[in-house]
Amino acid sequence: MNKLYVVGIGPGAYEKMTIEAAEALKNSDVIIGYTVYVDLVKDHFPGKEFLTTPMKKEVERCVMAFEEAVKGKTVSMICSGDAGVYGMAGLMYEVGVGYPSVELTIIPGVTAATGGAAVLGAPLIHDFCLISLSDLLTPWEKIETRLLDAAHGDFVVCLYNPSSKKRHDYLMKACDLMMKYKSEDTVCGIVGNIGRDGEEMKVMTLKELRETKVDMFTTVFIGNSQTKEIGGRMVTPRGYKNV
Repeated sequence: MNKLYVVGIGPGAYEKMTIEAAEALKNSDVIIGYTVYVDLVKDHFPGKEFLTTPMKKEVERCVMAFEEAVKGKTVSMICSGDAGVYGMAGLMYEVGVGYPSVELTIIPGVTAATGGAAVLGAPLIHDFCLISLSDLLTPWEKIETRLLDAAHGDFVVCLYNPSSKKRHDYLMKACDLMMKYKSEDTVCGIVGNIGRDGEEMKVMTLKELRETKVDMFTTVFIGNSQTKEIGGRMVTPRGYKNV
């Protein structure tokens, strides 16, 4: 069968890519992805054929990958973070129904939640959930319900896609919803440009987070009732009895 990898390249830095992911790209003839992600790996894999599509052309990108694979080429479709976390793995399986001769292999990567958590300290040690604030594919009403349920359940909440030009006030809305069940003093953190040039982090309260400007390259962490700041880091205890 023809081989097609769906590869999570991690947050961006080559050093944060898994060995398995790097090997898949080395063994590929063609590397396909969103333009920004291809630019992150291009210099590390010279001699490969690179194909790109802009944002909102995800279906076309998947079809392109399968069409290249049926030509007998080994192909990698790359995603930032993990291919199965807000990535292309699901869509690749859906499109792949029309290409039975192509075998898909999904290769995981470091997603923004775990990459950003390492920068902040240890915010995800206990139960947590991921919620994207992008309403391009999910109605805001459903996002709002998920935010409220997560806050009510005292989860640590990691927010992806917290803001954009069209959604500049969505993080503020999310914080207001969180404060229906969480204290305004809840320890929170943000990490920008995880694993890339310009990486930065900050720990703050939920009240302060509400007034903080972020962008699409920022990952937001909202603690649970036990989360605390230790030495400028965000730490959620797991509850070990002997500590």
